[in-house]
Amino acid sequence: SQLPMGETTSGDQENCRAAFLQQHSLPSSESEDDDGFLELLDDQDLKNDEEMPSDVSSLWTAPLVMRRADNRTKRCRLFGSSSMSGIAGRTTQKRMERSQEENSPGKSKKRKSLPETSEDSTVGGSAPTFLKLVRTQPSTAEIESILDSDQRDLIGDFSKSYLFDTVDGKHQDLKYIDSDMIVSVLTGKFESFIKECVIIDCRYPYEYEGGHIKGAINLHMEEEVENFLLRKPIQPSENKRVIVVFHCEFSSERGPRMCWFVREQDRLSNEYPNLHYPELYVLKGGYKDFFSRCQSFCEPQSYRPMHHKDFKEDLKRFRTKSRTWAGEKSKREMYSRLKKL
Repeated sequence: SQLPMGETTSGDQENCRAAFLQQHSLPSSESEDDDGFLELLDDQDLKNDEEMPSDVSSLWTAPLVMRRADNRTKRCRLFGSSSMSGIAGRTTQKRMERSQEENSPGKSKKRKSLPETSEDSTVGGSAPTFLKLVRTQPSTAEIESILDSDQRDLIGDFSKSYLFDTVDGKHQDLKYIDSDMIVSVLTGKFESFIKECVIIDCRYPYEYEGGHIKGAINLHMEEEVENFLLRKPIQPSENKRVIVVFHCEFSSERGPRMCWFVREQDRLSNEYPNLHYPELYVLKGGYKDFFSRCQSFCEPQSYRPMHHKDFKEDLKRFRTKSRTWAGEKSKREMYSRLKKL
C-alpha cells in the first residue's frame, strides 16, 4: 500500500537522522574561523544525543549542520573547489543505491502496482510518461559530459589555466605554491607572463619588520587589504596577468583567511564569474619555510616569530585591534541585512 503524500515512515525519519549525524561528524577545521567554538559544540552535541530522545537531538544538531553546509557551499562557489564534485558524486551514488533497492526482490510489491511496460501498453513504441519522470540515475554520457566540463584547474573567472605549478596544502579549495616558485617570480622568470605579482604578508608589523620576503607588502587587517586591492583594482595588460600571493608565519590561518576574504569581496563587487583578481595563491609553509630555504631573498635576513618574548604586548594589542574591527564589521553587516528585510 502507498502512503499519502507528505507522510513519512519511521524508517525515513531514521534515515534523515543518520544523514544529519553523518554531516555533523565533519571536522571543525572546515568551518571558517571558529577558534575551537564548534569543537566545544561537537562535544556538547554528543552528550545531549545520549541524554535526549532521538527526535529532540536531531533538532538540536540541525542549525549547526546547516551552518557548516552553508560554509562549504560558499567556499565551493568562491573558488570552484573539488568539494562540489565530491558532493555531486555522493548524490549520484545515493541515487544509484536507491535505484538498486527499487530493483531488489523486497520491493516487488510496489512494482506489481505499476502498469505493464509491454509494447501493447505504449503508443508508437514509446515508454509511458510516468517512467520517464521517476528516472533519477544519470546515463554514462551525462556523467562523461560533467567530467569533461570540470573547471577545477581554471582560475577564478574560468578564462585560463593557473600559471604557477601548485602543491598540496591544508585547505583543498585554495591554490598553494612553494618557496621555489616565489624565487622564480623574484628572479624574473615569469616576466613575460606577469604584469605584477603582489605578495601580501599577513603577519603583524613587528613580525614583518623582523624579516620579510623582498617586495612583500605588510597588510595584516582585512580593511587594509580591501583598500589596497579593491578600492582601485590593479588592471592586467592584454597578455600579462596580475597575481596575488598571501602568506603569514606558517600560512595556516591568517594567510588563507585573507585569501578567502579577498575572493569573497571580489565576487560581491563583480558580476559572476568576473573578478578583478581571478588568480590567487597561498605560500605553503609561510615565511618560516621560505626563510629556511631562501634566506638570501629576505630583508632583513632574519626571522621574528609571532610569539617572540619581547613582543608580547604588541601581539596582544594587534590581536585586540583585529578582533574589535571584525566584531564591528559583523555588526555593520547584520544591520545592513536587517535594513534589506
